[in-house]
Amino acid sequence: MEVLLINGSPHPKGCTYTALSVVAEQLEKNGVATQIMHIGNKPIHDCIACGKCAESGLCIFNDDPVNECAALLKKADGLVVGSPVFYASASGSINSFMDRLFFLKSDPYRLKPAAAVVSCRRGGASAAFDNLNKYFTISQMPVVSSQYWNAVHGNTPEEVMQDAEGLQIMRTLGRNMAWLLKCIEAAKGKIPFPEEEEGVMTNFIR
Repeated sequence: MEVLLINGSPHPKGCTYTALSVVAEQLEKNGVATQIMHIGNKPIHDCIACGKCAESGLCIFNDDPVNECAALLKKADGLVVGSPVFYASASGSINSFMDRLFFLKSDPYRLKPAAAVVSCRRGGASAAFDNLNKYFTISQMPVVSSQYWNAVHGNTPEEVMQDAEGLQIMRTLGRNMAWLLKCIEAAKGKIPFPEEEEGVMTNFIR
C-alpha cells in the first residue's frame, strides 16, 4: 500500500511540508509506504476545459507536474493534499493543479481514501480545508478525518513544530488513513465495491 502526498506550497520544505511529513511518518509506522511530491514554484497552467484529457487521460499541458502526478495517483492507494492558506483559501497553484488533476480524470481515483491538510499563520484554515475537500467529495473518494480539522499553525516550520495540537491532528490523520487502507485491503475479494451507475447530468436551463 502507498499514499501519495502532494505539497501544494511554493516552498519545498516549509510549513506545509512539515505537516505532511508528520502524516507520512505515521503512515510509514503503520506499514504504508509514502511519497511526497512537491508541485514546485513555477507557474501551473489553469484548466481550459478543452476536454482533450477525456481522450488520452492526460492533460494537453505537459510542462508542469500534473500528468506525472495523475500517473502516480492512479497507482497509489490513497491521497493527501497539503496547501498553505493564502487569503483564506488554498494556494492558487494547488487549485489550478487540482482542477487539472481531477477534471475528466477522476474515475481511477474512485474509492481511494483522501485527505486535505492546510497550514496557516493564524486564520483562514477551515475555508482552505473546505476548498480542497470538494475535489474528493465530487470524485467518490472517502474523506479521512482526524480529531479536529486538519490544520497546523505557524509562520515557519519551527513554529509549526510548537503547535502541539496541530501535530497531534496530523499524527491521528496518518493513523486513521492507514487503518482505513488496511480495512479496504482486508475487504478485497470479500466485500464488493459499491455498484456504480452511469452518470446523469441535469441542466437547469433549457
